[in-house]
Amino acid sequence: MDIQENRLISPIERDGDEKLDLSLRPKRLAEYIGQGRVKKNISISIAAAKKRGESIEHVLLYGAPGLGKTTLAHVIANEIGANIKITSGPAIEKSGDLAAILSNLEEGDILFIDEIHRLHKSVEEILYPAMEDYALDIVMGKGPTARTLRLDLPKFTIIGATTLASLLSAPLRDRFGIMHHLNFYEEDDLQEIVSRSARILGVEIDKSAGEEIAKRSRRTPRVANRLLKRVRDFCEVEGDGKISAEMCLQAFEMLEVDDLGLDAIDRRIMSIIADKFKGGQFGLNTLAASSGEEIDTVENVYEPYLMQLGFLDRSPRGRVLTERGFKHLGIDKA
Repeated sequence: MDIQENRLISPIERDGDEKLDLSLRPKRLAEYIGQGRVKKNISISIAAAKKRGESIEHVLLYGAPGLGKTTLAHVIANEIGANIKITSGPAIEKSGDLAAILSNLEEGDILFIDEIHRLHKSVEEILYPAMEDYALDIVMGKGPTARTLRLDLPKFTIIGATTLASLLSAPLRDRFGIMHHLNFYEEDDLQEIVSRSARILGVEIDKSAGEEIAKRSRRTPRVANRLLKRVRDFCEVEGDGKISAEMCLQAFEMLEVDDLGLDAIDRRIMSIIADKFKGGQFGLNTLAASSGEEIDTVENVYEPYLMQLGFLDRSPRGRVLTERGFKHLGIDKA
């Protein structure tokens, strides 16, 4: 497990999240909070497929981790009354693995492939005719005597999920008839998610406490539910079990998560930029060496949210800590 997965406010799924996510996962579109445009479009696609008596077209869901791509795939399956089988790009190591999965699908089934951008090229090539013609091409033999055997497959739907749509090859991307980008959540939607999750968990929570959790959730439902769980634990041990605003703030002080969802590591990165580089200009290599973090970790873990908040900016000469970033640290920009 890398440092991103270890962080409380990381959107990456970690040990213990799966069980919690399953218990809190909405079953129908009506229960799915947020992503209004995506829900509307999907509901129309489902209704149209039902009206024609067909399987829904192949669906690609893309967006940052923790926004509900896997949950939405299960919701689609529930809405159309289909069985869903789950795998991931890294889990399908050989073309034969995918052929075995496809040949065991039944009419109307959904195959959900998480991290679909990590499929090996040889596996992708098996997927093309399966998605387009509902056929499986099996190569028999080797060399000059090799021949191809085509097996018909039942009509099925692939739902692919990815955090990096740009890494999908054009031929694979073009075979998805429905593509939706999941956006980061608004605070109001996150408050509603926290309130719903608390009801399911049987936890009494003040509205103001729900607002505090939502503010720190980095606009991501998975983070909101994880923070709710940790605050609930704190309130059960240090209080009477009810999550009040006061107890909530005490919990976050202990967890070192501030009112914008920044943790101690985020603030340390910002402090290094402010102190050592006077706010900029600096390159990734320099910042990584100064902070003791890997370059990829700095670029893909810390930078995105700091830039989203307007605390960090990119200039032609490197990264810059903005005036807002200095203000959040309580430092006057020189």
